Amino acid sequence: MRLAIVGTGYVGLVSGTCFSDLGHDVVCVDIDEAKVKALNDGKIPIYEPGLEEMVHTNVSQGRLSFTTDIRKAVRDSLAIFIAVGTPPKEDGTADLQYVLSVARDIGRHINGYKIIIDKSTVPVGTAEKVKAAVQAEIDARGESHEFDVVSNPEFLKEGAALEDFMNPDRVVVGCDNVRVRVLMEELYSSFAKNGRPVICMATKSAEMTKYAANAMLATKISFINEIAAICEKVGADVGDVREGIGSDRRIGYRFIFPGIGYGGSCFPKDVKAIIQTARENGIESRLLAAVEEVNERQKRTLIEKMRLYYRDQFADKTFALWGLSFKPETDDVREAPALQIIDALLEAGATIRAFDPKAVEQTKLYLGERDGIEYIDHYYDAVEGCDALIVATEWPFFRNADMDRLKGKMKAPVVFDGRNIYSRALMQRVGFDYFSIGRDPVMAYSAGRKQPGE
Repeated sequence: MRLAIVGTGYVGLVSGTCFSDLGHDVVCVDIDEAKVKALNDGKIPIYEPGLEEMVHTNVSQGRLSFTTDIRKAVRDSLAIFIAVGTPPKEDGTADLQYVLSVARDIGRHINGYKIIIDKSTVPVGTAEKVKAAVQAEIDARGESHEFDVVSNPEFLKEGAALEDFMNPDRVVVGCDNVRVRVLMEELYSSFAKNGRPVICMATKSAEMTKYAANAMLATKISFINEIAAICEKVGADVGDVREGIGSDRRIGYRFIFPGIGYGGSCFPKDVKAIIQTARENGIESRLLAAVEEVNERQKRTLIEKMRLYYRDQFADKTFALWGLSFKPETDDVREAPALQIIDALLEAGATIRAFDPKAVEQTKLYLGERDGIEYIDHYYDAVEGCDALIVATEWPFFRNADMDRLKGKMKAPVVFDGRNIYSRALMQRVGFDYFSIGRDPVMAYSAGRKQPGE
């Protein structure tokens, strides 16, 4: 099947590359000429494990190409995926201007039956708006062409997107007639043969499924973080509590890792969008509003612990920051907790020595030129002469750090672990003042605590 993917961001590039790897002929379209030129030169604009190699393989074998020519892409393809951004507006609703712009472009160039597939995360009812936008352009041309609009939401985890695409838990297809359902089942037939269900439903149900899935996952994260806060007050260990509840098959262990909150391009945006969708339909979503509130509070948790420990005296302190991306195995820093930590510490007059194996350039783009922060090439070098280490992202190699080596390089043996990657018993045994999430008794922050240098 010949496919066009409009948008070469995270979803579009991963989806187009994976479809080509399954044997389809794919052209990825973008209006950004510089990005298209870079892709044609073999330069991948995002970091995703395995993506660069898969792009190069499929380009070399002639199944994957990149262009700015949407007219040709539309006319040459049977299925056209819309995979452009839907950034949140100030009120939390998804901005559909880019989606509808693509829909109008398709309507201007359509030359026969097409399947138009919403791959972007969009509010319920977007398929109807896309259909109307395409039809309006066809009518303006005085022509008649058949087409179907399908909702086919993505469920890709950054850092594991290729695996998620190739071995999905399910493929959700929202469509309203048998013809397009058969064609979509054909497109995804290789998944069905491997026992991966293709679940067909009404278009609005598919649109809602995407938001509901991300809202559920965000709820699990905020739930365990709320429990972590309670654990600290009552003297319980959230790690033990997680083990106790996760062993219940009805609950499971996934997405109940206490930490400093969720970030990225999906959960924050989608939770806001579904809250606003509910409000527009006369429902105040108190549960999801609380999920969002807990997450924002959680991003400040380490800073609050540091304020207590240092008695708000940060001006002469230097901190090593391990991790900038919102999660490991990605360079995405959108809504990353590390950015809030950086802002708070720089505003308080501290100095930061930051390390991340992939996300430094993206962080520089987001923060711009800022005094007080230095980006270090090696994580052990980042702690040299520092008053404390802050762990903001759980990159796997951080877990097995040489604690004696760390201690020898640091000005003071203090660690604020926002991802609970270290054992409290181990850290205390090797002589660190160690603070984590949901495992620190309140007494650790008492006003009478002896401070470094006292």
